[in-house]
Amino acid sequence: MAGENWTAVTEFVFKGFTDRPILQVTLFAVFLLVYVTTVLGNLGIIAVVCLDPHLQTPMYFFLANLSFLDLCYSSVVMPKMLLTLSLERQTISFAGCFVQLHFYIVFVVVECYLLAVMAYDRYVAICNPLRYSVIMSQKVCISLLAGSYMIGLFNSLVFMGFVLRASFCGPNVIDHFFCDGPPLLKLACSDTRLNQMLGLVFGSFNEVTTILVILISYGHILFTILRMGSVPGKHKAFGTCTSHLMVVIIFYGTLLFMYLRPSSSYSLGRDKVISVFYAVVTPMLNPFIYSLRNQEVKSALKRAVGRIVISLLKW
Repeated sequence: MAGENWTAVTEFVFKGFTDRPILQVTLFAVFLLVYVTTVLGNLGIIAVVCLDPHLQTPMYFFLANLSFLDLCYSSVVMPKMLLTLSLERQTISFAGCFVQLHFYIVFVVVECYLLAVMAYDRYVAICNPLRYSVIMSQKVCISLLAGSYMIGLFNSLVFMGFVLRASFCGPNVIDHFFCDGPPLLKLACSDTRLNQMLGLVFGSFNEVTTILVILISYGHILFTILRMGSVPGKHKAFGTCTSHLMVVIIFYGTLLFMYLRPSSSYSLGRDKVISVFYAVVTPMLNPFIYSLRNQEVKSALKRAVGRIVISLLKW
């Protein structure tokens, strides 16, 4: 069956959003604007964190890596989607489809764990401020980040190993705009119940584990903040958490709705709209959430813009 996988189906065709040329042009323009904004916004956050000495802390180290992840998993989907929207035949090679799915799983799972790590970082900063620099040392931060990537890679390799054992021998039209697991498995000629169960088990474990870490961390944070006597101290503590909480709610809200459901409840037309939100819109929103809600990031951006203006005037 493995040999048949690679000979029976040589490419997949994306059904996409519409087959009307005028709407395709409009969607291409909109998504191109979104992608350019995503790239510039996330690169801006990375540059500001790396260049500004005031942001050389674990919190902003993880923020820069969150922007890198948003940039990566958006780039796994968006360039190919833009290319197919500009062509009459919206296709992707058999191998290209599984490569896209592999990297998409890696980056989404890593982001789940990175958001949990960021919640733990906030817990240590607010609940154990005197030991913060010791607990969240550079070695620990790098280890937590590396561990997140290892978990993401492991998840993808196991899932992809089972997906590649499926037989694709006939229909090749994916009712989606990228190679996502559920719509791809619907095209398999062989029994995919094991694949669906594996996806549900892995997805449930990853999301429940990371959500528990986030909830426990913020439970301790809330308890600590309520015990603070200083009102300005409370506002500062809440201010360092609100941006992260907004990102968590947006990311996990759409992810839970998409993947932690039985396969019988999938509606591909509706799920395409939700996929646009978490795969396209969310990576664009995150830099704006952090830059607008975080005073230190706003100050760093102002300093960076000021330096650019001064250098241009001197030039």
